[in-house]
Amino acid sequence: MNVLVTGGAGYIGSHTCIELLEAGHTVTVIDNLSNSSLESLKRVKQITGKDVVFHEVDLLDKPALAKVLESDTFDAAIHFAALKAVGESVEQPITYYHNNVTGTLNLCEAMANVGLKNIVFSSSATVYGTPKSLPLTEDADTPIEEVTNPYGRSKLMVEWALKDIHTSDGDWNIALLRYFNPVGAHKSGLIGEDPQGPPNNLMPYVSQVAVGKREKLSVYGDDYATPDGTGVRDYIHVVDLAKGHVKAIEKLATKPGVVVYNLGTGQGYSVLEMVKGFEAASGKDVPYQIIERRAGDIASCYADPEKAKSDLGWQAELGLRDMCEDSWRWQSQNPDGYKQAS
Repeated sequence: MNVLVTGGAGYIGSHTCIELLEAGHTVTVIDNLSNSSLESLKRVKQITGKDVVFHEVDLLDKPALAKVLESDTFDAAIHFAALKAVGESVEQPITYYHNNVTGTLNLCEAMANVGLKNIVFSSSATVYGTPKSLPLTEDADTPIEEVTNPYGRSKLMVEWALKDIHTSDGDWNIALLRYFNPVGAHKSGLIGEDPQGPPNNLMPYVSQVAVGKREKLSVYGDDYATPDGTGVRDYIHVVDLAKGHVKAIEKLATKPGVVVYNLGTGQGYSVLEMVKGFEAASGKDVPYQIIERRAGDIASCYADPEKAKSDLGWQAELGLRDMCEDSWRWQSQNPDGYKQAS
């Protein structure tokens, strides 16, 4: 298949490009490079030996977006491009809704105009809000008033919009992939998570502390109703996550309408368990301090991944040690991320 990947130069996008290429698909990437690097796509080629077509385009630029869609005949789109920091979304809700919701609507409009009606959407477990029971299944309620931050609400709004698009036109095939917490890096150490500025996610912050770029980790709260008081999340290796997208693209070819899948492991780890796992994998100490809870956070969140296993033939294969070792390999070989290559 010829696949259009928005946000394909980013963390999850670049890993997915590798899995698509290695599965025999061709890839065109759209990215505005606001939180990513073109170097990642150069390394995708280095790893796979295959080219990726690249367009530096923002999804809010409708004429430029239309031009890309008209430049080739695509079989499906994978839509990653979004702002994704929970804390920042609480501070900048207008920016998040505009970028994440309006950008998606622009993409769907441009796709419809060229008859492209197959899309995999990068959603999030944040759409579940505060879980009423665990593990989370895809049929759990997702009332928007219970989603705890604008980032999650923007993802849920897009899910609704895509379902409404399918209702209005049954030719659309849509896979909504609800990610849990992606971590890790490609085993080559050539690509990984490279946040611009202070990391908003746990693993890159831990990695930067271990490599000496940051003094210590701030742990947001130790008074949650969890075994050690710190937040529990379902961490999934980014390579497993990327492979899930290849399975989802293949599912769209069967014209399923709208399908929803959790992409997680079904195993929850606390912040402190992740820190200990990283210390064991890296041989480095990761000093930390406990500070007050962060707005929009919840105590525990982990998936029931059985639907993806039964429908897609997909399941996570890489464990905590792989996540930590691969993160450390990327960070230790690239202490300044992609910047050192520029």
